[in-house]
Amino acid sequence: MTDLHTDRLRLHPFTVEEGRRVVDVTPAADDSWAEDFPMQDDRDGVKGFLGAAEAGHDAGPFGCYRIDRDGTAIGTIGFYGPPDEEGQVMFGYGLVPGARGAGYATEALAGLVEMCRTHEAVRAMVADTEASNVASQRVLDKTGFALVKEEGGMYYYRLEVAEG
Repeated sequence: MTDLHTDRLRLHPFTVEEGRRVVDVTPAADDSWAEDFPMQDDRDGVKGFLGAAEAGHDAGPFGCYRIDRDGTAIGTIGFYGPPDEEGQVMFGYGLVPGARGAGYATEALAGLVEMCRTHEAVRAMVADTEASNVASQRVLDKTGFALVKEEGGMYYYRLEVAEG
């Protein structure tokens, strides 16, 4: 897997070894991590990726990515797995507090949305967020997701891939 690049960010797909370092919070000498990286949400997302990888599942481009700004890890973004039988993928993402409010989450998500639009197996993208997480709702709105359901303090979003 190769890195994905946006205007200001590099989305680096985790290897199993890199993922283990994040989960264990044990950076290698050449890892550059922002203060507060990894956060618990980062570790939880990477654990899911590691579980699948260690079970022999190759996520391909639908794994977990480290979000780098100027060579420093500021968060993670990724998928809950490859497209399901309906061609749907689900996203999760997060940034360290010091990187929030600068549009990085929107930029990173837009990068993965663009990748999904070009992948023949993807028909729809979904994400959810707590009703109180207005910042995450704005990220989803800015990247074209539509609110489709509110239930139990959660907001559920969906973005269809246009048929070409």
